[in-house]
Order: sequence, then structure tokens, then C-alpha cells
Amino acid sequence: MSVSIDFAGVRPEQVAFVPSPLAELGMALHALSEPGHHPAIQGWTGSVLAGLDPHLADRLCEADFLWRTVFSDLFLACAGVPGALPGETLAEDLALLDKLPDDQFVDAALEFACPACDCPAPGVLADPVLRGRVLDLAASRGPRQLAFARRLLDDPPGVRAWLRRFLEDCDKAFFAETWERLSHQLAADARHKTQILHRRGPAEAFAAVSPAVRLDEARGRIVVDKLVESRTSARDAGLLLIPTSLGRPHLNVLHREGWRPLLHYPAHSPAPDAVPSVELLTLRMNALSHPVRMQLCRNLARSAYTTTELARIHTMSAPEISRHLAALKKAGLITTRRRGRYVLHQLDVALVARLGSDFLEGILR
Repeated sequence: MSVSIDFAGVRPEQVAFVPSPLAELGMALHALSEPGHHPAIQGWTGSVLAGLDPHLADRLCEADFLWRTVFSDLFLACAGVPGALPGETLAEDLALLDKLPDDQFVDAALEFACPACDCPAPGVLADPVLRGRVLDLAASRGPRQLAFARRLLDDPPGVRAWLRRFLEDCDKAFFAETWERLSHQLAADARHKTQILHRRGPAEAFAAVSPAVRLDEARGRIVVDKLVESRTSARDAGLLLIPTSLGRPHLNVLHREGWRPLLHYPAHSPAPDAVPSVELLTLRMNALSHPVRMQLCRNLARSAYTTTELARIHTMSAPEISRHLAALKKAGLITTRRRGRYVLHQLDVALVARLGSDFLEGILR
């Protein structure tokens, strides 16, 4: 599964790496609501939550489905304004958010209620049938979501004002200081990726963004390895890439109709071989799901065995054991070495131990 971005004919000057304070504030809100997703910054989340004014903490929960359940495209409002780039300050980014027409704002804000395959197109404000469908979807998410959706549909300007006040209060309470610290790192990351783009080409620039992003030059498309199936095009509007420091391990792809495609990626990504693909994770989970292979892993975790030894232990034929070992080896879960005329198999314990965190990162990506 993947998100595909049509990149045929896109020139380097149509690709922009730019930090966004509004996008980083959105990730800050997500991390504060879901600290378990972000173990590397638990010191920061714990410190902010401990010092948060109780009234602001309550407001943090009021519509947390905009940044907890989903990462709302509203935090990437620059992509919805033709030709716009993220602002250098939060005030500039909020000005771009203000430029979104009401129907576009409402459509993006309703993402929490509507599956990606069932989102309303802009026009929900003027369509009673579509409005009823959206309210039904919001009701299925919960009473707070239904109340927010009603408020959003009845009074878009009021919700816009509420959101702006909330984001400005968060900025005063904790984000301004955080952004002052992070903005220089993110700007440096954006400059570095831009240099790679112009000196070595888009394929290497996208590989530097994340091991989950690759340019398929033969087909003229960018492929982002995610547990999502979708496609969009950068042919007309170009492509925005926004680094985040607080957002790891999330790699978000904005592919909303009528908006510029955008990649919101963790800055300073690890080496390409450090992040297994979704396909490889699936292969490993399937390999481990078979009860016989689980029993084999129990033996192979303790010592190295030959196929004949394993067949004798498990009272199975050597060809049967070989088939199970082949599945484990294809998934990269076991290593083999030769000792004289014997071939010994052993479980890669370090890799299996990492599988839990790799799986979590894969589904959160």
C-alpha cells in the first residue's frame, strides 16, 4: 500500500522545503494528546502538561479529534492557498488559514468524522443532504464530535475565531518558546534538503526525506510507503515538503482535492536501512504468525540448529522444516552459517526484539 504523487514534468523550482510554525504547533498538540506516540520527547510533553493552565488544558481536550484522531489539514493551510508558502511566524501562517473560504475550511475541519474515501467535497454548507450525512458520520464518532460538527456547519466564522484564539493562547503558553528553539533546526534541515535537490536531483532529495519516500523515475511518480492507498498530482501546483521535529514517527501526506500536495516529514530521518517497509513488516508478521514457526523461533532463539535437528525435535520431515525456515529467512528473521558440512540456522533476536517498535512506527507513519 502507498500514496502515489504524480511527479512527471515537475521542475526543481516547483518543489519547496519550508518549515511551518502552524504545522509544528499542530504536531505539538498531537504529541501532548498522544505522548505514547512520541517517546523521544516525553520530557518535553511532560514538562508542558505539568505547567499548563487548567483552563487551557480543558480547551486542549475540547476538539482534540482535530489533532489527536487525525492530523487536520487545517494545520497545513498553506497548501490550500494557491501559490502560498508557509509563513516564518505563526501569525503569518494563521493569516493563510484565514484566507481559506468557509466551505474549504469546513471541508478540511470535518476530516475527523469522514473516512478518507468518504470525505465531503467543498459544498457541504449549501447541501442539506450532504450535511445530514456528515452529521450522521460525526454522531458515529461520539457526542463531542457531533456537537462540534453541528457548531461548525451552523457557524463557520465562530469556529474559525475559536480555533484562532486557542492557537494563539497555546503560542503564548508554551509554543513560542518551543518554536524559537526548533525553528533554526528545521530551517537548517530544509536548506540541506534543498541543496540536495538542486545538486543531486529529486531522487536523492526524497530519499533524504525518509526511507519511506522514493522517486519512481520510470513512471514519473513519488511513492510514499504508508498503510494508505491514494494518489494525487504535483504537476500543476508543485510540491511542498515541511519538516517537523515533534512529529516523528509520523510521515503525513496531504492529498486533498484542490490543495497542493504536501509531505510533512520528520527532520533528520534515520539511515535508509533503519526503517523497514510496510511490505517487509507484513512479511515478518505473517512469517511469525504460524504456530510451527513460532515453535521453531523458540528453539532458534536459544541456539543454532540444523534442519535435521529441528525435524527430530518437532517430529516433522526435513522438507517441512525447510519450508518453514525458508519463510523465516525470506522475512529476514533468521541467519544461517556453515560449519563444515552442516548449515546452522539461528534467530536474529535483536531484529525480532525491534519488530514491536518497527511495527508501531510503520502503522503510525
